[in-house]
Amino acid sequence: MQAFDAADEYLLSHVAETGLSLESRVLVLNDSFGALAASLARHANVVSSTDSFLAAQGLEKNLARNGMAYDAVPLIPASEPLSGPFDWVLIRIPKTLALLEEQLIRLQGQLAPGARVVAAAMVKHLPRSAGDLLEEYVGPVQASLAVKKARLLFATPHTQEVRTSPYPTRYTLDEPAIELLNHANVFCRDGLDIGTRALLPYLPKNLGAARVADLGCGNGVLAIASALDNPDAHYTLVDESYMAVQSAAENWRAHLGERDVVLRAADGLDTQEPDSLDVVLCNPPFHQQQVVGDFLAWRMFLQARAALVTGGALYIVGNRHLGYHTKLSRLFRGVEQVAATPKFVILKARK
Repeated sequence: MQAFDAADEYLLSHVAETGLSLESRVLVLNDSFGALAASLARHANVVSSTDSFLAAQGLEKNLARNGMAYDAVPLIPASEPLSGPFDWVLIRIPKTLALLEEQLIRLQGQLAPGARVVAAAMVKHLPRSAGDLLEEYVGPVQASLAVKKARLLFATPHTQEVRTSPYPTRYTLDEPAIELLNHANVFCRDGLDIGTRALLPYLPKNLGAARVADLGCGNGVLAIASALDNPDAHYTLVDESYMAVQSAAENWRAHLGERDVVLRAADGLDTQEPDSLDVVLCNPPFHQQQVVGDFLAWRMFLQARAALVTGGALYIVGNRHLGYHTKLSRLFRGVEQVAATPKFVILKARK
């Protein structure tokens, strides 16, 4: 996978033409795999903020590949506050505009006098509302001409009334009867997604002291619902989104108090010890940013197989048309359909 695109190139070209000094403080938001920050790291004082653990890993690897220390660019997870003032803010427009809105709100009071704010995107991934958000929270916006199907948006900072963030959002479930908090970049932050809703009634019970992982945990709903029914089980919640892990942590404390739990932003179960889990719960995603496919699910299935003990089980929900039963049958010795709805199947795969 290429770590940059024409929007990155356009943005870097603009910065080079305008000029940076080594003293310039540059904030890069939503750098896909570190192409922007790594390119600028030797020319300015660069800080990068992302909600993606995978993007953070990409930045470290690209810094090292280009002869710099892996931590040459400080990384601020999107779940943590920013610390300005910044002379430049370079933004890759994220797929989830709620994340952009939250990031722009957090920029309030963080811009140096005369700061430049420039956003970039491929034209096909640039909704008009992105410019509206820049105008609302930063100032007047001017769009560039398109180059190689990429476009830049230049926002001129104006003094703005300090705005309160609409995030996190909350919604309530009937069964189990819990309220769930969701930070800006959490999938389905305004209501439970229908796949998870289909899986919830079929979560395993009577787990005893089993070691359970919620893989791609989002706001933690699967793990929390399972933990309420299995008071002696031990839970690990992982997601590649820092805001998802932050949401899951807050929701766990709200409903399970100080009960022990492991929460981490990670590349799925990549760092999980082999043969260390008895159960994995998963509602696998089928897109990474704008890229759609089953490659993420396949990777999760491989990770689950490696982490499960012999006899351990993976429980998943998936759209019928994705054919997960066939894929799981290649990896696990036994796959059974636990339940089905007109749109989804719930599968149990035993190692």
